[in-house]
Amino acid sequence: MNETGFLVERDIQKITETNLKTIYKLRLVRPEFELHGLRIDTLAFDEETKSFVIIEYKKGENYSVIDQGFAYLNLLLNNKAEFVLEYRERTKENLGKNDVDWSQSRVIFISPNFTKYQKQAISFKDLPMELWEVHRYGNGTVLYAQLQSLQAEASIRTITEKSELVAKVSAEVKKFTEEYHKEANGNPSVIELYDTMKSRILLLGGDIRIQPVKFYISFKRHTNFVDIEFQKSRLKIHINIPKGKLDDPSHVTRDVSGVGHFGMGDYEAVVETSSNMEKAMYLVRQSYDRN
Repeated sequence: MNETGFLVERDIQKITETNLKTIYKLRLVRPEFELHGLRIDTLAFDEETKSFVIIEYKKGENYSVIDQGFAYLNLLLNNKAEFVLEYRERTKENLGKNDVDWSQSRVIFISPNFTKYQKQAISFKDLPMELWEVHRYGNGTVLYAQLQSLQAEASIRTITEKSELVAKVSAEVKKFTEEYHKEANGNPSVIELYDTMKSRILLLGGDIRIQPVKFYISFKRHTNFVDIEFQKSRLKIHINIPKGKLDDPSHVTRDVSGVGHFGMGDYEAVVETSSNMEKAMYLVRQSYDRN
């Protein structure tokens, strides 16, 4: 299949904003948001994490994603009221500063290609930024693919001493990882249980993405199909299937459709042993197929 590319950056922006919900599960707040001399290409809101997302399209091969990303995050954190006001005015919905989880703010860069230098710049395990390549083909198909660093071992904290801006933003914005959840829990048996379940989930297909957020770890296909929350002596999982649509012959789930809870979906279950993990995996398979 021949790649046709994009004539101008604006084409990428228009396609992305039109399909923002489908591609990223984000809500469009405003294109071209300018504040204090900085212009944000696309301002979006993540309703799952209750946080703002800044989307930028490639402006050249020489720019630094680190410098630009932290500049935008600093703008966001120093002008919270303005961002909240923009959300209210554009969506006509109420939102207060305390309704936003500022710690989960992030920046997404989108481009047909990134330089080796730009790809290496994301090699921090806790960097609140993402690089996505976008390609258009002759049949009209547009493909978005997130770039993953294979050597994301170091923490962004290693460069905070060199940059006051990076240190300031990193003190408030956190990139939540699997390691964060494991360290916060600290129970070796629960960690082993998670690793086993993760391995089994990944065997369901090659199109699964793992996205840790503040309170749980999401396993996504087109959207979340299961969210795993670490607890003291067990795992709590949320199955993203609407009420009444899940086949649960072992009756291991609880209906949480009418109560507040972390994670997506109307069903909750707990995994404490390898035996009830098997029952839980039967439910996870259904959600994988559905989502």
